[in-house]
Amino acid sequence: MNHRTAPATGAAPADRAATEAVRCRGLDYAFGETRAVAGLDLSVRAGEVFGLLGPNGAGKTTAIRCVTTLLPVSPGTVSVFGHDAAKEKMAVRRLLGYVPQQLSADAGMTGRENVALFARVFDVARRERAARVAQALAAVDLTGAADRMAKTYSGGMIRRLELAQALVSAPRLLMLDEPTIGLDPIARTTVWDRITTVRRATGMTVLVTTHSMEEAEQYCDRVGLMHRGRIHALGTPAALRAELRARRRTAADASARADVLPTLEDVFREVAGRGLDEEGGDFHDVRNARHTAARLG
Repeated sequence: MNHRTAPATGAAPADRAATEAVRCRGLDYAFGETRAVAGLDLSVRAGEVFGLLGPNGAGKTTAIRCVTTLLPVSPGTVSVFGHDAAKEKMAVRRLLGYVPQQLSADAGMTGRENVALFARVFDVARRERAARVAQALAAVDLTGAADRMAKTYSGGMIRRLELAQALVSAPRLLMLDEPTIGLDPIARTTVWDRITTVRRATGMTVLVTTHSMEEAEQYCDRVGLMHRGRIHALGTPAALRAELRARRRTAADASARADVLPTLEDVFREVAGRGLDEEGGDFHDVRNARHTAARLG
């Protein structure tokens, strides 16, 4: 995948609005005593595929929900294409397509009915709905199954249906929270193929959270490695791996790993330090993830 050149530093506010799809500055969010997001600074460039990586409990989903306006934020901390997520919620929502971890498709409706429902929710003009629904289903290769009940779909088909639901409003920013959770390798590849095809055709920005370092390596232009509510490393997968190898060589690492190109998982363990085994969310997080995976499987 071709990586885009970074916007020039010192850009004027109007220029930043044109080149930044998402901007978070000092974003904090807590659930009671638990600080899920801790002073998050993040910039996602317009048109790129950006991966937010980390274990359960890192704060990825909370950050995503703040950007989508599902969770309240302080003015000035989150903007989407220049719109303040605290002051201009509806303007932000009109720019978004969102695929959450939890199932959003209704098993008791056909694929077409599911996508049509989202067209109404996103206030797609009535005269355009039928065409938009058909386009969204075609984009994820579900035209042939559009009039079947969603309960007859496979796990991969369900995830593609949810992608169609998010695409029906022609979003400028597509947000995907663990889009391939619970899917087998073939279904994961199919989902990503559809995302890549639509993104290339429309130029939309994609912000994805994932545990999969392999997916991030293959599909993301840039990644942010998140741990305990903050970004600990940011860059292209290739650059982050090269930087870690260079640090190991500089440190005169006596082991064989100094000459081996690290993986993204190696990078994450290096920047996050010890404590990953103690992180990863609580019982509630694990139960929800397994419940979603079981329903998709």
